[in-house]
Parts: sequence; structure tokens; C-alpha cells
Amino acid sequence: PVVTITFSSIEMSKVMVNVFDIRGRKLATLSDQNYQPGLYTLNWDASSYASGVYLITLTTGKTRLTQKVLLLK
Repeated sequence: PVVTITFSSIEMSKVMVNVFDIRGRKLATLSDQNYQPGLYTLNWDASSYASGVYLITLTTGKTRLTQKVLLLK
């Protein structure tokens, strides 16, 4: 089970992508670096995690997006 996260950056910015469980505990940091403008793809290898609901949060300068993910094995 691999979750693919795709995002785009319209300007040079630092992007942080984290994975949280439903209780809000941070499980993984998928990215914490600067990105040039463009389209990017990150993969989260969730093979060591149980089936359930997870939250993936993407944070840049002034923007924070959260997506709920249902992991089924």
C-alpha cells in the first residue's frame, strides 16, 4: 500500500508534508524542503501502518491543506 501525493508549486517555497493518525500524532514527514515552481509527486509507503483513517497535511508559507486518507489493506 503506497499513497501518492501530487502537488504543484507556483513559486519557490518551502513545502512540508506530514502524515498524522486520526488522534493527531505525527507519524511521518514526507517532505520538508524548498521546491522550485513545478509539479511534484511524493510517495508514502504505508505498508507498516494499520488500516484506518490518516490525515496528510501540506504546509507552505501561508497555506495549509489537509486531506483525509482511508488506508485499506
